[in-house]
Amino acid sequence: MRSPPGAVTMEEREFFTESTEQRTHNLTCPKCGQAAEYKVTWIVRRKRAQLPRNADERDRARFAKAQSYMVRRDDKLSCLNVRCRKPFDIAGLQTLAFLQD
Repeated sequence: MRSPPGAVTMEEREFFTESTEQRTHNLTCPKCGQAAEYKVTWIVRRKRAQLPRNADERDRARFAKAQSYMVRRDDKLSCLNVRCRKPFDIAGLQTLAFLQD
């Protein structure tokens, strides 16, 4: 089904409020093998309480299915070990996580 000519569908960003948060995760450096607690930055998108006013039926259906989630912003961290300090990829941590409201 195609949208009528001239109709503008809402973007997903209009359904959410966006903020950044830092959460601590226990990660292990693959170079030196030392485990430590690292602060990882996440972009948190929480579903708004109400749908914006200029929404049509299709937008209402998309809003009903929308769910709060967070996306990992950091891809690399530096080791906290003073002797190592090498950057490493965060491979063991998921990039997207859904939130329970």
